Amino acid sequence: QVQLVESGGGLVQAGGSLRLSCSTSRRTYSNYIMGWFRQAPGKEREVLALISWSGEINYVADSVKGRFTISKNNAKNTIYLQMNSLKPEDTDVYYCAAKPRGEKEFSSWGQGTQVTVSS
Repeated sequence: QVQLVESGGGLVQAGGSLRLSCSTSRRTYSNYIMGWFRQAPGKEREVLALISWSGEINYVADSVKGRFTISKNNAKNTIYLQMNSLKPEDTDVYYCAAKPRGEKEFSSWGQGTQVTVSS
């Protein structure tokens, strides 16, 4: 498994921006898919964005497209989620996850970072 550490969450006013970071414990080039998810208590986990270290995968869910972007820095073993035009309904715990290519489920998860958007 890969150790993942998220950072960058916090409190922001509606309309503001935050950038989440997810650092991995080791190089996971080429054979891993990375993703950002969010989940509120009592709700299903929602996939927000996916990216591959090799770059051919860069997916953003329709629910946040146009406001959120996913990117990576291979040299720093870090992926990012840039979140703009934040809304109160974006308030959630945000998770970074990783899975080997070919696996159905994400097997490595970070501890989560809280994002709170005030109105």
